[in-house]
Order: sequence, then structure tokens, then C-alpha cells
Amino acid sequence: MATLNSADLIGSAQKIVIKIGSALLVENGALRVEWLQGLAGDVSNLRAAGKDVVLVSSGSIALGRAVLGMGSGALTLDKSQAAAAVGQIHLARAYQDILQPLGIKAAQVLLTLEDSQNRRRYLNTRATLAALLTMGVVPIVNENDTVATDEIRYGDNDRLAAQVASLIGADVLVLLSDVDGLYTKNPRDDSSAQHLPLVNEITAKINAMAGGVGSFGASGGMKTKLMAAKIAMNAGCAMAIVKGVENPVQALIDGAKCTWFRSDANPSQARKRWILAMKPAGALIIDAGAAAALGRGKSLLSAGVVRVEGKFERGDPVDIRAENHDVIAKGMVGYSHVEAKKLIGCHSNEIEQRLGYPGRSALVHRDDMAI
Repeated sequence: MATLNSADLIGSAQKIVIKIGSALLVENGALRVEWLQGLAGDVSNLRAAGKDVVLVSSGSIALGRAVLGMGSGALTLDKSQAAAAVGQIHLARAYQDILQPLGIKAAQVLLTLEDSQNRRRYLNTRATLAALLTMGVVPIVNENDTVATDEIRYGDNDRLAAQVASLIGADVLVLLSDVDGLYTKNPRDDSSAQHLPLVNEITAKINAMAGGVGSFGASGGMKTKLMAAKIAMNAGCAMAIVKGVENPVQALIDGAKCTWFRSDANPSQARKRWILAMKPAGALIIDAGAAAALGRGKSLLSAGVVRVEGKFERGDPVDIRAENHDVIAKGMVGYSHVEAKKLIGCHSNEIEQRLGYPGRSALVHRDDMAI
């Protein structure tokens, strides 16, 4: 069977997202401190190699229900959210206590489904995560279970992790689990099940191999992992499902059994394809100097804009056109049409004066643009 070299994939990655499931992190209502310390060591090694790391961690509800003495039965939504509120404090503190001695600063980021579906929130979340990574911080991401309703919930951290990987342009997503990858059948029930080391496409046949939900305390299962794989692959991100042993990332690098899901594009290529496929809500007409700057890989600054067409909000897709109407690029705009009109020909040091409040220097950032 075809395989991928885990050491090469992780070694060449610049941005890595690691998802930790509840069953790995919490046992009988208590945090598995030694296991978490091993993972922290892996994170420290990745950062020492110059890589950005984001952790997507379950565990807040499992910890909270133990603190509140809620037992092991099913919880109503309000009690589940109460448990999350209590557990989130313990979870964030645990990460801080374990990462700080290694010289690593941690940040808590709580997201809902709306944060990736709403374009304005998408850009805000992306900018925040980018700023944290630039400052050398390791974001600890979890679903905002305390406030999220069924309509705006991911419902599992597998898909949340994939959306985060897509959001930051990650090269690799690692799902730490209680299984070592995808099998043709459930290996716990059928000894003839075959392990698949590499998947290049999520087909109906692959989807049929997924079982039900996971272990107690976990909301996902192989089905949600395959959903996550599809999101990651569409974003140009390679994804691995691997067993969460001690020092799990190092074990993966050393050749631990896993399943890799491989994309045919890198994150930058996949993102630009996604942007190019969007229907524009308006247009920014730019001068020759700005057009030349875009050709050199620069962001679009307001100083180069000569006209604004259409009605759009922050995060909407727009065409970027030359004065002869040729489309030079498409991008997700950083301002509404009302704000953009105020900024026509404006230099960065004049933005606050024009708008009445501080703003970003780029009208369309180069990471949100496809030439």
C-alpha cells in the first residue's frame, strides 16, 4: 500500500494544527497531566524547529462535569454549557501551567461555527490567530460551548480543527485519537479489517468505512474525522489520524502507524482557488502603481485605489481592476464600501483621520487575494 513519510511531511510544514480529544486528555474526570506534559514537549520541539503550532483541545465539558459532580449520564444543553464554563477555566489553566515552564505563552481562543461561516468574523478570527502566531504564542482553541446553540455549533472538535487549519493556512493537521487511523471495517468488531495508511480522496466507499460515535466523553467518531479530512484536503492541508500515545507527535515523526489524507494542492494554492471561485460583490479600481505592486506580491493599500464600485461589507469578495477595466485580481476586502470610498487615495498614516477610528493599512491583504 502507498504511504507518506510522516517525518518529511511534518519536517517541511510551517504551520501545524494538533487536535486533542477528550478521551485522551481526561480520564475519570481528571486531567492526564503526564500525557499532557509529553504533548507539551512535542510542541516545544516543533516550535524550536521554527514551526507555528495551534492546539484544538476538547475536554472542558468532561472536566467541568467532574468538578460539578454531574456523573456520567447525558446532559441537557444548559447543563452541558454550565459544565463547559467551569471546565474551560481548568483546561486553560492546565495548558498555561504545563507550557509556561517550557517558555511558551498560551492563549485561549473560543470559536463557534459562525466565526468561520460569516466572512467578517472569519477575517477577524484569522487576523487574531495570525497575530498570536507572529508573537510566538500557541493558541489553544475550543468550541465556545458556553454560548453556542445547536444552530451555530460544530458539535465536534474534529471539524473545528479542520476549519482552524483552513483558516490559518496550515500545512499539516494531526488528529490525536484513541485509534491509529482508518480501517476498511471496525477493527474492534472484525479481525479482517485492513488499515489504510493513505487516502487521496474521500469517496462514498471511504465514507462507508466510518463507524459511529467515539468513546465516552467524545462527541466525534470516524465519521467526523472523515468530514474533517475533506475540509482539510480542500484547503490544501495534509491530515493524519494517529493514536494519542505518550509524546504522540514525536511518535508520528518516528513512524507510528497512522492514516494520512493527502491533498493535491498546498494551502496557498487551495486558498487562491477558493477566492477565485467567489462571486464578487463589488470592485476596487486601482492605478498603475498599485497594479505593479500587486504583481510583486504586495497587499493592496488604499493609496492606490481611484474608484470603488458596488456595495460590499468587510470580508466580501471583490474584483480588483485596472483603470482600463481589466481584472487584475480577486480578494476578500478589509473594509465596507462606505469605508473604502472614504479611503480612496488615502495613505496609511491618514486612515484614522479619514475614518475617525484606527484601521488596518491593507484594503485587501495579499493573503486574501488571488492574482
